[in-house]
Amino acid sequence: MGEAMEFVPYNNGFSKLGPYESKHVVIEKQNHDEDEDSWFEEEIDVDLKWSFALNRVLHKGTSEYQDIALLDTKHFGKVLVIDGKMQSAEFDEFIYHECLIHPALLCHPNPKTMFIMGGGEGSAAREALRHRSLEKVVMCDIDQEVVDFCKTHLTANHEAFRNMKLDLVINDAKAELEDRQEKFDIIVGDLADPVEGGPCYQLYTKSFYEDILKPKLNNKGIFVTQAGPAGVFTHKEVFSSIYNTIKQVFKYVRAYTAHVPSFADTWGWVIASDYPLSIEAGKMDKKIGERIEGELLYLNGASFVASTILNKTVAKTLKNETHVYAEDNARFIHGHGIAFRI
Repeated sequence: MGEAMEFVPYNNGFSKLGPYESKHVVIEKQNHDEDEDSWFEEEIDVDLKWSFALNRVLHKGTSEYQDIALLDTKHFGKVLVIDGKMQSAEFDEFIYHECLIHPALLCHPNPKTMFIMGGGEGSAAREALRHRSLEKVVMCDIDQEVVDFCKTHLTANHEAFRNMKLDLVINDAKAELEDRQEKFDIIVGDLADPVEGGPCYQLYTKSFYEDILKPKLNNKGIFVTQAGPAGVFTHKEVFSSIYNTIKQVFKYVRAYTAHVPSFADTWGWVIASDYPLSIEAGKMDKKIGERIEGELLYLNGASFVASTILNKTVAKTLKNETHVYAEDNARFIHGHGIAFRI
């Protein structure tokens, strides 16, 4: 990052020599003869930070629910940051979203309908709408401001937002699922990470999965969720707990992981159903060719099968995990949402 000459306390994760106001990060001044650099700095833990050089800040603000920023970074392109946490980066978001969306659709015999919890940037819907069999995709995000500026700035998702199969709803996903009479073949959790004071942690609880989500799945329906950091040093934060919680609700549950460069870590997902999940590589490749428009950039049958084989450390933790996620017994990753700070 160059030789650091001065550290100035600022807020919100921005590192900028200039009039950027924020809330809980530092700004680093670089010793360069040329133009001074701007940096975004994410606090991963109390003694660990991850910095990105910026071209500019496209948007930042605080909605009713969360701090939001859209950054143009030098290394990862446009980046969406919520409550100080990297959510998605233009240059490698295909890894996260292909892993989140396609396995569940490929494991289902003939998926017609999908409900996406969160997903306000539109990337999850974009990947889902590549499946020829899908007739309806409901995307339910709580934050109108996130959706609006992603529709404006994330050009890769413009077609997805205009697709007639997409039903975009601004609401709390829990309330929306409760109120809807219909059921779905696939339900996806593309939620922000559970941080204390954030809007999403209740959608990782056993009571939500058991009482609200599972009854909204059709026969042979599949649920999949992002489940947070899954690295050797980070998988105990929430990943193992989310996995164990879902195991209490569904008969067939598999965890899988992939490295996402912009997250600076291995990331985890959990897929679940009461119907056996078929993940044979050859059959999955055949379905990819038959069902999906265009070519996937990251995922194929072999890579998905490999992603379900966890290293010894993580596998042992998941096997021995006893914590069940509940509203009064929640685990959080490092960081705080708006409600915590009020």
